[in-house]
Amino acid sequence: MSETELRDAYEDQDDREERLDEDDRLKPEFVRAVLDAVEAGDVAEAHALVEPLHPADIADLFELTPEDCRRDLAAAVSDLLDADVFAEMNDYVREALIDALDARQVADIASELDTDDAVAIIEDMEPEDQREVLRAMEPDDRAAIEEALSYPEESAGRLMQRDLVAVPEHWTVGDVLDYLRADETLTTDFWEIFVVDPTHEPVGTCSLSWILRTPRSIAIADVMQREQTLIPVDMDQEEVALRFQKYALISAAVVDGSGRLVGMITVDDVVHIIQQEAGEDALRLSGAGEGDINEPIRLTVRTRLTWLLINLPTAMIAATVVGLFDERIARFAVLAQLMGIVSGMGGNAGTQTLAVVVRALATNQLTGSNTMRMIVRELRIAGSNGVGLGLLVGAGSYLWFGNPALAMVFGLALFINNIVAGLAGVLVPVTLDRFDVDPAVASSVFVTTCTDSLGFFTFLGLAALWGLGG
Repeated sequence: MSETELRDAYEDQDDREERLDEDDRLKPEFVRAVLDAVEAGDVAEAHALVEPLHPADIADLFELTPEDCRRDLAAAVSDLLDADVFAEMNDYVREALIDALDARQVADIASELDTDDAVAIIEDMEPEDQREVLRAMEPDDRAAIEEALSYPEESAGRLMQRDLVAVPEHWTVGDVLDYLRADETLTTDFWEIFVVDPTHEPVGTCSLSWILRTPRSIAIADVMQREQTLIPVDMDQEEVALRFQKYALISAAVVDGSGRLVGMITVDDVVHIIQQEAGEDALRLSGAGEGDINEPIRLTVRTRLTWLLINLPTAMIAATVVGLFDERIARFAVLAQLMGIVSGMGGNAGTQTLAVVVRALATNQLTGSNTMRMIVRELRIAGSNGVGLGLLVGAGSYLWFGNPALAMVFGLALFINNIVAGLAGVLVPVTLDRFDVDPAVASSVFVTTCTDSLGFFTFLGLAALWGLGG
């Protein structure tokens, strides 16, 4: 490397450190400098600051910019807002910017993207806007996107790319190499070549490394790998991700109902799906909606309020159980202090089990063949935790209140509610899954009802049997 090149490299590194912190996130002071330039009308300065950024960092910049300033920023750096930036952008931020563009601009951006990324931009638009954008696209691009939109949401058909390399099985390695070098319309990003029969059904795959290391005269059918993982076009994207994870795939062929090759899915798309699905399950358990900080407030309020209203009856059930023992609680007020601990600890234990089971269902670790083993396992864990907690709180309440009957009731109720929590944490999501109901969405309501209601009933019922407050 020459002295000039070395100096330029150091300068580039210094510039990078001025923009990004050690975790490759845009520094607050850099974001503020860009926004100050935009606010002051200094378009040249704003453009100069943003131009060196990677498309992913430009997308982050828009996500970090307040909503009312994004359009001004977009106007200042409009020539930098290419397809790569939109592909990296948060869905809500992207939708807001797309709304500010005309159909021709959106069509130009979509035409530069892979089909799956273009679909992600167009699928959430209003039907009339969709039709206007599609009319502005080239016929081939329009046909590919219309075909993708015909498949169910979150399916392999929406996720797949149409640009791939497929060759007939009677070709030699030399034929394949000549084809790759001569056809300038081929996609430039691929790791495997799909080998197809005369009906265009995939019969094998061949990685580029094998082709490059094999003599030209060898038939491609002799070096291809015949065993392959085929993805049905209507398969749910979560199941697609599980197959990639299980079989360590880099790419996979997507086939239609007749078995013909119609597209491929690559690992970079699947990484995004894995992240998305994992986040969705965690947020659904809490009823927090999509959990996106760029989501409009009205949508967030509607989602969370709906979930809170669903949980309201469970609280009423628990209150009704407590009401059955109100006279006893009034005569022995310490029961009111301790019963919340029983239900709360049971709820925590149930949530732990529920999180494990929902994840196991989502990753296909828990199936019909090992459900009973999972139930026994969680019962053993719940029993062990219940014994430990029961002894601890029983001893503590005896030392604090000096009442052996209260200590026995408190410890035993906590043990029983831990067993209930372990059972509910397994049986509720497994049952919902059997009925094709997403266990991540509805499980927590039922588990909370079990641990609260039965926790109160067990503690206060045992107190009545022991004559506490009688």
